[in-house]
Amino acid sequence: MAQQALPRRDARLGRAFGADRSVQGVVLLLPGGQAVSTRRRSSRAAAATLPLARRLSRAGTGEALAAHVVHYRYRGWNGPAAHPVQDAEWALEQIVRRYGDVPVCLAGWDMGARAALRAAGHPAVVSVLALAPWLPAGSGDGAPEPVEQLTGRTVLLVHGTDDEHTAPELSYHLAARAKKGNPDVCRFEVHTDGHALRQHRAEVVALAENFVVGSLCDRDFARPLADALAAPPPLGLRMPLAAGFGRSLRH
Repeated sequence: MAQQALPRRDARLGRAFGADRSVQGVVLLLPGGQAVSTRRRSSRAAAATLPLARRLSRAGTGEALAAHVVHYRYRGWNGPAAHPVQDAEWALEQIVRRYGDVPVCLAGWDMGARAALRAAGHPAVVSVLALAPWLPAGSGDGAPEPVEQLTGRTVLLVHGTDDEHTAPELSYHLAARAKKGNPDVCRFEVHTDGHALRQHRAEVVALAENFVVGSLCDRDFARPLADALAAPPPLGLRMPLAAGFGRSLRH
């Protein structure tokens, strides 16, 4: 009996949130996942990023921003295959075909944050937002996690100090390595918060909005973010996210 071919699995670019006119910048959101899994993509993980996609697409006052969520082929990173990175690179090509030469911010959480950092070398990418990034001690082949592709990009990492799922110190060490070759790297610590960054969600979202608008629309960053980018290590890589960050931007 002939073997039945397995169904083809393709990544998918989610619907556009935000501008329906000439787009000035795009946010590409990469959901979390698992270390190893060849099961079909998780709609739950993608759905969890939708509120942030909507918020970021509305972040720029008077700016035409669009946001898309990437739906992976598989739920897992899957070792050297790094499937989410391949899917992110495919999605970036779709963005270029759809919108043309517009700046892109890769924004990821957990496994998606690692994929965002890895895929940053694409020519369309100008900035990377990595929330609670999952960063194993090495790339899987004995080499450290690469950072060369972050050169020329503005990079913001955000990590809860009480994260028991992804190690905050590993994101600090990656940021420190990246900062050596790229001054436009900073990292904020959300004290007492965990992996989901729920306890201080309002501050995290406000920081994300300010970063996205500043990096995509060439607007000034808020003072804490500008200070973090300008400060040498370790100050700019252990910047505390102050309570009420979002409220301070409205005054």
